Amino acid sequence: MNINMTRCTLEDAETLQEIGSKTFKETFEDQNSNKNMKAYLEEAFNIKQVEKELSNPSSQFFFVTFHDEIAGYLKVNTGDAQSEEMDDDSLEIERIYILNKFQKHGLGKYLFNKAVEMAMEQNNNKIWLGVWEKNENAISFYKRLGFVQTGAHSFFMGDEEQTDLIMVKRLQY
Repeated sequence: MNINMTRCTLEDAETLQEIGSKTFKETFEDQNSNKNMKAYLEEAFNIKQVEKELSNPSSQFFFVTFHDEIAGYLKVNTGDAQSEEMDDDSLEIERIYILNKFQKHGLGKYLFNKAVEMAMEQNNNKIWLGVWEKNENAISFYKRLGFVQTGAHSFFMGDEEQTDLIMVKRLQY
């Protein structure tokens, strides 16, 4: 299988902005209004926001390539970059997004396994993530990987408040 992962740098900001916006839109546009989608994409994926997130030393972004073409990306957070207050021994998987045309090639699981490797290298005891309560495919995927729901938090898509399930997986060393 021709899958590779490379860490993103500030020089990748425009490409990350493009892939981030496109994968998010592909994943959620059918379940959200155009107005709310546009508002969220402008807030979360404007170039200044992408550069700010890339510059945070507690966040890391990685492109995944499939046959030398960028197919998606991973974002992980530790410390104060996590989107919820968690223990210092936690790693957050904030985003695993794969372009539709590259789905069903094992890329999401590949990125998940890389995140687990990073967490173990940093001696984290757990990994966690937030997943939209209506994203049944993702919830099933994470349950198969051993995650359990431990809570929920609000996520705003434009002016609509939505609920993300907090799911946690304890790591076995």
